[in-house]
Amino acid sequence: MDRSEEFQELRPLLFSIAYRLLGSVSEAEDAVQETWLRFATSPTRPESVKAFLSATVSRIAIDVLRSARVRREEYVGPWFPEPLLADPYEDPQRAAELADSLSMAALLLLERLSPLERAVFVLREVFGFGFPEIASAVGRSEAACRQLAVRARRHVDAGRPRFEADRAKRDELAGRFLDAFRNGDVGALTSLLAADVQMIGDAGGKAPQWVERFTGAGAVAGVLATLMPMFARIGAQVAVHPVNGQPGAIFRDRDGGLISIWAFDIADGVVQTIRTVSNPDKLGHLAPVADAWAALREAGN
Repeated sequence: MDRSEEFQELRPLLFSIAYRLLGSVSEAEDAVQETWLRFATSPTRPESVKAFLSATVSRIAIDVLRSARVRREEYVGPWFPEPLLADPYEDPQRAAELADSLSMAALLLLERLSPLERAVFVLREVFGFGFPEIASAVGRSEAACRQLAVRARRHVDAGRPRFEADRAKRDELAGRFLDAFRNGDVGALTSLLAADVQMIGDAGGKAPQWVERFTGAGAVAGVLATLMPMFARIGAQVAVHPVNGQPGAIFRDRDGGLISIWAFDIADGVVQTIRTVSNPDKLGHLAPVADAWAALREAGN
C-alpha cells in the first residue's frame, strides 16, 4: 500500500480528531490536508503511520485552536461549532464515546478546556490512544499528559450534558416537536419543552438573528410561535435529520437553500436545549445557502 492509500484509509479518523479539537468542519479539513502534505513530503517512513498522522493532525489542530480562541472572543453573538450531519469515522468498540463527544453540548463543554487539555482528553477519552502516543502528539511528558487528562476529565464530568438514554425516544420526540412546529400547534410545542428550556442562536452577525438567547418554556414557545408563520410565508421546508449525533432539523427555503440548522438536547422526555445555526459561513459545507436577509424581507411582507 502506498502513502496515498494509507492516508485515505486513515482520513476519516484524522478528520474526526481534528473536528473534535476545533469544532469547525473547514478548519478540520484544512488540518487534515496539511497533515497529508507533511506525510507526503516526509523523507522517512514512520514506524506507525496511524500514530504519526494522528500526532501530526493533533499538533496542527492545537496551533489552530490557540489562534481561533482570539477570533471566538470577538465573535458576534453566541458561538457554536459548525454543524456536522454525519461523522465519517466509525469504531464499534468506541461507539458511545464517539457519539457523546460529537454533540453540540459536548463540543461547547470542550471549549472550556485549554488547547492541551482538550487534545489530551479527545485523544485519550474519545479515541483511546495510549499516553506514550499522546505525549508524542502534544509534546509533553507522559506524566504531564496524565495530569492534563485528570484535569480535563474533572472539568468535563462537572458539566457533562445529559441526554435521553434511548435514542429511539429522542428521535420520536424530536419528530413530534417538528410536526407541532409545522402545524403551528403552540400548545403541543409547549408540552414538549422543559420548564427551563433554552433556545440559543448563532448567526455571527452574518444572517438575521431569528433567535439569540431565550430561557423558559413560555419565552421559547413565544419565539417559536413568532417563527412559525414567518417560515410559512417564505415556503420554508423542515426535514428531520441528526445534527452532531443528536436529533436535529434542517430548514430550507422554497428553492432548497439552507436557512438554518437546529440541534436538540433531549432528556427526561422533553427538549432541554435548542441550538440554531444560521451563520452562512458555518452552513456552506453542507449545501447551497439561502439569502436569509431576502427571506426575512419576504417574511415581513
